Amino acid sequence: MKTAITELFGIEHPIIQGGMHFVGFAELAAAVSNAGGLGIITGLTQKTPELLAKEIARCRDMTDKPFGVNLTFLPAFSAPPYPEYIAAIVEGGIKAVETAGRSPEAYMPALKAAGIKVIHKCTSVRHSLKAERIGCDAVSVDGFECGGHPGEDDIPNMILLPRAAEELKIPFVASGGMADGRSLVAALSLGAAGMNMGTRFIATKEAPVHQNVKDALVAATELDTRLIMRALRNTERVLKNANVDRLLEIEREKGAKLTIDDIHDQVAGVYPKIMLDGQMDAGAWSCGMVAGLIHDIPSCKELIDRIMDEAETIIRSRLLGFLDGTGATRKVA
Repeated sequence: MKTAITELFGIEHPIIQGGMHFVGFAELAAAVSNAGGLGIITGLTQKTPELLAKEIARCRDMTDKPFGVNLTFLPAFSAPPYPEYIAAIVEGGIKAVETAGRSPEAYMPALKAAGIKVIHKCTSVRHSLKAERIGCDAVSVDGFECGGHPGEDDIPNMILLPRAAEELKIPFVASGGMADGRSLVAALSLGAAGMNMGTRFIATKEAPVHQNVKDALVAATELDTRLIMRALRNTERVLKNANVDRLLEIEREKGAKLTIDDIHDQVAGVYPKIMLDGQMDAGAWSCGMVAGLIHDIPSCKELIDRIMDEAETIIRSRLLGFLDGTGATRKVA
């Protein structure tokens, strides 16, 4: 399948693995890239630029296909040494960077000078247009369904994606609720040129996380995520667990007086405990509503091949069947 995204990044399938804290290591990025998608190493999971350089080199030993690096821009008071991280990315020969968080505008000259294609994660049309104006090559449009930070507008992808298609000139991928061939065909139908999957890629054989995490995703339904930190205007969608329940109790008690210090124990230093040690009640970790569509733990190749086969079947058999009169009797599970 050829789309503007496959052409932009030189990949076989229009599927991107989004950056995820303590998930996006070389093992997963290489597996996704080897399967024809675009694997992404999560830059800030590596505590120093030097460690990121080593992770990039490690990924190079695992794949000869294109892969990228995620760089999340945090508020100035907690900013990592971004120029050094970018230098590691450039020196590592990376040609695709997924940016997230705050605007990457200040760092665009350095990225573009190195010939790097930039795809910025956006939760609104207005932010997508800003990304286009500052020179991003593509955007990842994240609907309200997504795990992590969905923004504060609460617009689901059935509305957000066609609105993005109406406004944007650069290509975009759909993110949030993406899991299978149905997701891909729907995203393409709504104007996207591909899809970004985060949560779904955690439940794969190559994802370097504890088995408890993968099992939790298979067991979860679409009803098992919660929105936290709404009062702080830093909304995050996470998987329900005992500490998330406690966090929500604190939020109800504090109301508009809530501060980040009130929920420190539920959000700080959580990811290593969950992703590496499998302590599933340790605290809040990002998870999309798409957990309801996760029923197994395939390899990345099995997953991507299945997605592409299913998408082709939907397009060729079911959708075209509606036009020739045979589609009404065909069902795609």
